[in-house]
Amino acid sequence: MEQINKNKNSQFKVGITHGDFNGISYEVIINSLKDNRLIELFVPVIYGLSKVLAYYRKSLNLTDFNYNIAKDASKLYMRKVNIINLTDNEINIEPGKSTKEAGKMAFLALEQAVKDIKDNKVDVLVTAPLNKSNIQSDEFKFPGHTEYLADAFDVSDYLMLMVHDNLRIGTVTGHIPLKDVSDAISEDLIVSKLEVLNQSLIRDFGISRPKIAVTGLNPHAGDSGLLGTEDEEIIIPALIKAKKQGILVYGPFSADGFFGSNELKKYDGILAMYHDQGLIPFKTIAAGKGVNFTAGLPIVRTSPAHGTAYDIVGAKKSSELSMRDAIYLAKDIFNARKTYDEDNSNKLAFSAAERNSNYRGGRE
Repeated sequence: MEQINKNKNSQFKVGITHGDFNGISYEVIINSLKDNRLIELFVPVIYGLSKVLAYYRKSLNLTDFNYNIAKDASKLYMRKVNIINLTDNEINIEPGKSTKEAGKMAFLALEQAVKDIKDNKVDVLVTAPLNKSNIQSDEFKFPGHTEYLADAFDVSDYLMLMVHDNLRIGTVTGHIPLKDVSDAISEDLIVSKLEVLNQSLIRDFGISRPKIAVTGLNPHAGDSGLLGTEDEEIIIPALIKAKKQGILVYGPFSADGFFGSNELKKYDGILAMYHDQGLIPFKTIAAGKGVNFTAGLPIVRTSPAHGTAYDIVGAKKSSELSMRDAIYLAKDIFNARKTYDEDNSNKLAFSAAERNSNYRGGRE
């Protein structure tokens, strides 16, 4: 077995946090990695618990699923799934139940993975679903992964972007009560989200001039103020401001008509006003697939577009497709960023050289 030389960048390392171990996380992780051909493309690094991994491997009857227990992410092995064991203490596994122990272990996995990606020990981060309630503690006081990661990387402008093939839907507001959405929306917030979305479509997805559609807040986008004033007084001025910045933005569209027609296929990205407005049509269209990507972070983070699914743990009903898509998308975005940054670096270098040449020529 050949150990990876950590001083070389020849092996692409995917950090995978185990999320809530009483949910379907281990099922989808194992099933997404059981095809040995995948480990030719990247080195999987699970941040989790070896005893829990062994438990779910047995419950899935996948005894030929092999893995290496690594001490840390600088000591990994090629052509093998690696797991960084969070603790050797006894773990109480209660499939389908929300427990504080599972929440604690979900946080420890996330904390260690973030540290390692900051230290360049892994290249991208894929997070399995956690329980937003049992993870809460003095160290984790966030609505979910997205907000925690924004804080960990000191980022104020970020966007939860749901991705499935060419469908990309972001939301202005995230995990907040519906009654608070109207007060949370502002011109500046909408413009900020549009800027993040526009730049992500360019840098992360390779679209040079992306077209972005924006949905209204109220039914029929307010119906000229009859059904609410936010669309006229906040959203439209925000779109005008974004257009002046060169962003190709259109709307606001009535959400029901927009998602109920083929209009969405005309756009590279969609910005909805709140969580369910964007995620209900997304999950309906994605049909069990799809990926949650956090745009705006300095690192690449993706996650399957589903939750812990306590109700189907152990029933062999979980699908690994979303987790596998999350891994592939993370790798694709990482490579797209690398290409974009290299191209722009070369353009800047060429421009600087050209200016210097012209300057010298002028002096001569």
